[in-house]
Amino acid sequence: MSEAPRPDPELHEELTARLLRYCAIDSQSDEDSPSSPSTAIQLDLARLLVSELEAIGAADVRLTDYGAVLATIPGTAPGPVVGFLAHMDTAPQFNATGVKPRVIRGYNGGAITFPDNPALVLSPDTAPHLAEKRGHDIITASGTTLLGADDKAGIAVILTAARRLIESGAPRPTLRLAFTPDEEIGRGVDPRLPKDLGADFAYTFDGGAVGEIEYESFSADGAVVTVKGVSIHPGTAKGKMVNAITLAAKIIAALPQSTMQPEVTDGRDGFIHATEMTGGSSEMQIKFILRDFERDGLAQKGEILRAVCAAVQAGEPRAEITCAIRPQYRNMRYWLEQDMTPVDLARDAARDLGIEPVSVPIRGGTDGSRLTEMGVPCPNLFTGMQEIHGPLEWISVQDMERAAQLMLRVAARAART
Repeated sequence: MSEAPRPDPELHEELTARLLRYCAIDSQSDEDSPSSPSTAIQLDLARLLVSELEAIGAADVRLTDYGAVLATIPGTAPGPVVGFLAHMDTAPQFNATGVKPRVIRGYNGGAITFPDNPALVLSPDTAPHLAEKRGHDIITASGTTLLGADDKAGIAVILTAARRLIESGAPRPTLRLAFTPDEEIGRGVDPRLPKDLGADFAYTFDGGAVGEIEYESFSADGAVVTVKGVSIHPGTAKGKMVNAITLAAKIIAALPQSTMQPEVTDGRDGFIHATEMTGGSSEMQIKFILRDFERDGLAQKGEILRAVCAAVQAGEPRAEITCAIRPQYRNMRYWLEQDMTPVDLARDAARDLGIEPVSVPIRGGTDGSRLTEMGVPCPNLFTGMQEIHGPLEWISVQDMERAAQLMLRVAARAART
């Protein structure tokens, strides 16, 4: 294993400035919107990235009509065309408006408090990974929003490394960059993206701890259960009303509570997760996400949900209960294990930097899951992001620096293949 590179102050400060700039821009996606991208505010960040790519000298910079930003770093050596991707949107699960990112320089190892929410505490007692970051520069939000390091850290990493590659003229094959909208709602990979990207293989920078090089993700389906009851004035409802809220509650209660909920699963366990329930006594809608690492396990969870709906329907034939399940993405392992070239390349590049690669199954998905399924092998690389999708989200700038160094090293190794 090679020795770790020395700290790079220029890289460090650029990464810090970029992440602070990007996180302050609201770019939250919206699952209920039919447009592409799902929110116009994502284009605010997209247009900024176009201007920044042009400023560093990237070629072929464009904003597609489906909301992705594409660019090229021209090659200086033969090799495969390698893509690097990150997503622009932030998760809809928590407030992302008015993000005020801040830097805690030289973290002292203790509890971190938040200026806009004094009751909120980020502690190494409950976030063990934080205990390893004493002396690092830590970036968090102010306590009332998520930070958005997922995945603006990936954007900062790619743009910072891209500028270094262009200015240095370092040996690399042609590199393609893409910043996508709507990854958090499973719509980040437009059907046109694989062709527009034009890469032999690619990487998403959308992972967590240093060393994570991931080639296995959940397989995922989404489900919508609609419950239509019988509405009537409650004063004359005896024997006539069918309350859709009551039936929806029965469906939730009948699902496996101790074995298939996210809060009781980990490792390779899948789950059935109710994400949203809306409506009233006459009609209710429940949204679910179904997750498993294997196709059979995912299909089984769909059948469980359908069976529960059928049983509640049978108990109240006056109601109308429907269960619609749609595919979202599939475990990228199914394709990557047939050709581990991009995974092995990234692992070798990490070892060059003194980083021992770790490959654990992602309990989620990335744009790489869909890209891999669509013919562009695309494992996922670390950025350092932690505690994502909530107000405790944080990231170490030193970890981002390692991610940028990894991109530089992947590009250099690809030039030799």
